[in-house]
Amino acid sequence: MSATSTTPLAARLVRWRALARLALWWEALWPAAWPVLAVLGVGLVPALLGLPLLLPAWLHLLLLLAWLGLLGWTGWRAWRGFRAPDAASAERRLEEESGLRHRPLAALADRPVTDDPAALALWRAHQRRAAAQLGRLRVGLPRPGLAARDRHALRGGLLLAVLAALVVAGPETPERLRRALLPGFAPPAAPPALRLEGWITPPAYTGAAPVLLEPRGGEVTVPAGSRLQLALSGGAGGAPELVQDGAATPFRALDGASFGVEAVLERGGTLAVRRDGGEVARWTVAVQADSAPAVAFTEPPGRARTGLALRLPWRAEDDWGVTALRAELRLVRRASAPPLVLALPLPGGAPKQARGAAQPDLSAHPWAGLEVTLRLVARDGAGQEGESETVTLALPERSFNHPVARALVALRKALSLDPDGRAPARRELDQIAAAPEAFENDTATFLALRIARFRLQRDLRPEAVPEVQALLWDTALALEEGRADRTGRALAAAREAVREALNQPPGETPEARAQQQAELQRRIEQLREAVRRHLEALAERLRQENAEAQPYDPQARNLDQREIDRRAQRMQDAAREGRNEDAQRELAELEEMLQALQEGRVARMQNPQRQGQRERGQQQMGAVQDMVRRQGEMLDRAQRRADADEQRRAQERRELGRYPGLRPPPGEGRQGGPQQGEQGSGGRPDAPRDAQADTRRDARTQRALRRALGELMQQYGDLTGEVPESLGRADQAMRQAQEALGQGDDPREAQGRALRALQEGGRDMAGRMRQQFGLSQDGDGEGEGEPQDAAGDPQRGGEGGEQARERGEGRDPLGRRGREAAGAADNGADTRMPDEAELLRTRRLQEELRRRGAERERPPEELNYIDRLLRQF
Repeated sequence: MSATSTTPLAARLVRWRALARLALWWEALWPAAWPVLAVLGVGLVPALLGLPLLLPAWLHLLLLLAWLGLLGWTGWRAWRGFRAPDAASAERRLEEESGLRHRPLAALADRPVTDDPAALALWRAHQRRAAAQLGRLRVGLPRPGLAARDRHALRGGLLLAVLAALVVAGPETPERLRRALLPGFAPPAAPPALRLEGWITPPAYTGAAPVLLEPRGGEVTVPAGSRLQLALSGGAGGAPELVQDGAATPFRALDGASFGVEAVLERGGTLAVRRDGGEVARWTVAVQADSAPAVAFTEPPGRARTGLALRLPWRAEDDWGVTALRAELRLVRRASAPPLVLALPLPGGAPKQARGAAQPDLSAHPWAGLEVTLRLVARDGAGQEGESETVTLALPERSFNHPVARALVALRKALSLDPDGRAPARRELDQIAAAPEAFENDTATFLALRIARFRLQRDLRPEAVPEVQALLWDTALALEEGRADRTGRALAAAREAVREALNQPPGETPEARAQQQAELQRRIEQLREAVRRHLEALAERLRQENAEAQPYDPQARNLDQREIDRRAQRMQDAAREGRNEDAQRELAELEEMLQALQEGRVARMQNPQRQGQRERGQQQMGAVQDMVRRQGEMLDRAQRRADADEQRRAQERRELGRYPGLRPPPGEGRQGGPQQGEQGSGGRPDAPRDAQADTRRDARTQRALRRALGELMQQYGDLTGEVPESLGRADQAMRQAQEALGQGDDPREAQGRALRALQEGGRDMAGRMRQQFGLSQDGDGEGEGEPQDAAGDPQRGGEGGEQARERGEGRDPLGRRGREAAGAADNGADTRMPDEAELLRTRRLQEELRRRGAERERPPEELNYIDRLLRQF
């Protein structure tokens, strides 16, 4: 073969021989190195897991030496049995993997021993055939043969264990390997840093914040009774101890390296934390002693300037706050009697300094009228108490004009001084009962006297005397005050009982809720009965007091009774159905009706001057209501004009769309032009003139309303001395609306503001009149009320409304009496006039509808609906 033809083949042979030798190297090296790697992996797994660190040093060393010896022995065996492959072995592998016979690679390298030309030609032909076979040379993959040696594939499990150990060790891998190879020479782990935390928590009653202690030590001042807490962690050594005034208290172990201790600081001193004979920290603690509160009278106690209350002006102070204050009273002539203790209210929280004047009413107490010793006692959060000086005074008592009532009160005081004097008390009661004409032969009074007498004789309990004293007091009040006051107190108690039943949380079981409902129904029924009795008592008092002033009208009381019965029935129905909120609302309205009724009874006896002021106030509020109605009508007309103009423009747009060639003449079809409103008025030729006339008429009406409002504000200021600010805003809005009407602009926004300001002004006026003259929103309690819209309609001359107001309660806008009005005759009418509460609800509905109607940004459908509702009113 020539050099040219053999050069590429020689280069390929060099590459194939190198690859074959690499495969032979791997097949020879891997089986020899595997035992060494297996021993190395068996040692790496426990080292990475940190297991050698848990062993004693000597055992760790023995195991390390054994592992190193095994590793060296397996390495020596691998080196001894390893044979490096040569070139001939590489050629044999190529021939075997390629399936070549007769060793063609050797033929290419051999040389003939003879120079015979024929032999040389034959040898070259043989080499060419051998070279032709080399085109399918193959090296093949290495075959170390570990599968035959490791039949159970333990090498895979060992590799997985090494990878898992590496994941577990993580960044600590180098340190764990180093400690595994140096068991006896690795330095011990450094202990964690020492950390000391301390704080002092003052007592809760002080309201002070906790005090943190500096770890370096220092000084601190805390209240007495504060709790010290220390926590120490880290460092080397045993359990620390707290040294307080020479006494050592060991810390308790929280875990293996943390300790804690607690102590109560009652006195000052030095606190030190020691550990293993050394001092960790030291503090100097000053404990502030809690002094007792101080309390005293700022003025001598005595009877209040008005009423029967006992006035107790006081002042109290404490370093951390006063939590309770009480007054202790003792009888002078009976020092052995238990004291009367009165809890006095304090300002919110626990004030450090406070002063006030309590006015407890003890006129109903059995000690009323007797001399007592009085002192104040204040208590702080620590339970310490401070006392004031002791004063002696006589408790205020109520004076009685009825002779029997005076005798019963005197007997009551005698029992307070000598509870054992029952025999003289019985004789006194017998003497009073023997003369029934002294108490108007009242059966209830006679029965109360006999009951008290036999209770003193038969009931030997000590508690019987206070119970008899309470009975005597109620009897004396009944004789002095009369039936109306008794029924009034019973009514107040019944209302409070119903309110408590409504405020109770619902029961957890159906049986408990049913029981609560039954109890509520019973209390409501008692309230209805108390109302009935109170109305009867008021009627009786009015017959006695107003017999000469004015005749009593029984039908008015019947009207009040019917309305109150309806309220009570609605409240009862709401309670039965579980609607407690509605029941509470009905109860509140019932109380308002009773209050208005009581004010109305009292108002009948007012002097003529005050009555005249009330009537003037009613007229002024009626005038405001009439202004509200007129302003609303003008706003409605402005809205109708705007709607008509919008409809006209919409119709023009539709016609222009239908006939594109049609264009309005210049100056026509524009808002404010000469043809404005021509299509929006139903196509009438005089529609523009009507719209302009309406605008001019509204401008005149607006000017007149504003002038009337100014006069009303002056009159109201003369009457009450103050003009509501809302009326001033209404005057300004009316002026803007007047200017808009005069200029042909849209007045709706200004008119709406004027309407809302007038409504607010009417409410302010009603509140002011109620405060000054007792005039409520519904009238003076006699049904006179605020003027209705129809009563003062200017289109009817306004006289019917004024006459109706002058005639008083129960009249319709035409001046006729309703069937249920006081003193009305049955004129055949089948319509019942609404009562005061219904009138109030109607007025509120009207005001809400007008308020919403003034908000012209609402949808047109809603505004049209509101207009229809207002027209019905």
